[in-house]
Amino acid sequence: MKPIYLDHSATTPVRQEVLEAMLPYFSETFGNASSIHRFGQSAKKALEDAREAVAACLGAKAKEIYFTGGGTEGDNLAIKGVAHANRKKGKRLITSQIEHHAVLNSCKFLEGEGYEVTYLPVDRFGIVEPAVLEDAIRPDTTLVTIMLANNETGTIEPLAEIAEITKERGVLLHTDAVQALGKIPVDVEELGVDLLTLSGHKIYAPKGIGALYVRSGSRFDPIIHGGHHEGHRRAGTENVASIVGLAKAVQLATGEIPCVAPRLAALRDRLERGIREKIAHVHLNGPPERRLPNVLNMSFAFIEGESLLLNLDMRGIAVSTGSACTSGTLEPSHVLAAMGVEPSLAQGSLRFSLGRDNTEEEMDFVVESLIEIVQRLRQMSPLYAQEAGGVES
Repeated sequence: MKPIYLDHSATTPVRQEVLEAMLPYFSETFGNASSIHRFGQSAKKALEDAREAVAACLGAKAKEIYFTGGGTEGDNLAIKGVAHANRKKGKRLITSQIEHHAVLNSCKFLEGEGYEVTYLPVDRFGIVEPAVLEDAIRPDTTLVTIMLANNETGTIEPLAEIAEITKERGVLLHTDAVQALGKIPVDVEELGVDLLTLSGHKIYAPKGIGALYVRSGSRFDPIIHGGHHEGHRRAGTENVASIVGLAKAVQLATGEIPCVAPRLAALRDRLERGIREKIAHVHLNGPPERRLPNVLNMSFAFIEGESLLLNLDMRGIAVSTGSACTSGTLEPSHVLAAMGVEPSLAQGSLRFSLGRDNTEEEMDFVVESLIEIVQRLRQMSPLYAQEAGGVES
C-alpha cells in the first residue's frame, strides 16, 4: 500500500486547484500591489479580490480582513495588538490552558511587560466552561482569547456562548480558528467574535500565509512596522501569489464542508471503532461528540507514543503524538495534562488527523498495523507485564 498520511492537522499538501490559481502571480502578474502602474494595479486587484473572497466565506466585510504570514503571526497580532491598543483600560487578559503555543507564548510575552493573564482550566473533555470564564472577567480585562477547536484533540469550544458573555461585559474576544476552518462552519457573526485567526497550510494552501479578521471598530496596534500595507496594520509587501492561493483554498474548503465533513467523520469513527474493538487498554482523549470530524486522539496504555509513531512510520503511516509545533519535546502534552489525563497515559497518545484523500482501506490498514505494533511493544513493557498481567483482554 502507498504511504498513508494522517497528519493533516500539522499541514496539508497544496491542492491542484490552489496551485493553478497561484501560478500566474509568480510570473505573468508579478507586480508589487503598492505600485501605481499597470503591473502593480493588476496585483492590487488580485489582492483585493482575494480579500473579498475570504471575507465572504467568513461572513465578514472585506475591510475587516488582514493578510498575515500564517496562524502564529495572526495570533501574535491579535493578542499583542489588542493588549497594547487598550492598555489604558487595563492590562489583563484571559485565555485557556489548552491553547496553541502561538497564543500561550504571546500571553507569556505580555506577562513580561507587566500584563496579568488568567489561564482558565478545562473539563475532562477539554471544554472551557462559560460560567468559569464569566467569573474570571474583571473591569480591567481587555481581551479573551479562546480557540475554536483544539489542534490536538479536536474539541470544539462553545464560542457563541462565550461571545455572549464577553459582549455583555465589554471585552474583546479573539479565537484561533486555524484548525476549525474548513472542517466546521465558521461565520464571525454567528460566533460573535471580534478577532479570528486562520492559516492556509491547514486547508491545502501554501505554508507561510494566513489572515486575521478584525471586527470594525476593534482597536489594535500593529506589531510589524514599515510601510502602509494592509491598512497600516501589517507592514510588508503582500505575498500576492500565496494570498490568491489562500482565498481559493478558503472557498473550496468552506464550500465542501457539507459533503466532506460527514465523510471524514465516518472515516474517523471507523478508525476509532477498529482500534477499540481490537486493541485493549485504549483511551479517547476529548469528547465523543463535540469534536472536529477529522481528528482522533487516543492513548495506548503502557506504551510510549513516540515508539508507536516511529513504528507506524516504518510502515508508511504518518501520524503525530500531538501538535507538530511541539514535536521533539519529551514533556507530556499540555493539552492532555490540562484535561487531567495521567502523565503515563498522555505519553502514549497519538493524534490521527484525516484529510480529503484518505480512504476506508487506509483506516483498516492502520488498525491492523496498530494491532501488531501495540502487541509487540507491550510485550517489551515492564509496566504492561506488571499492571495488565501481560494478557490482552
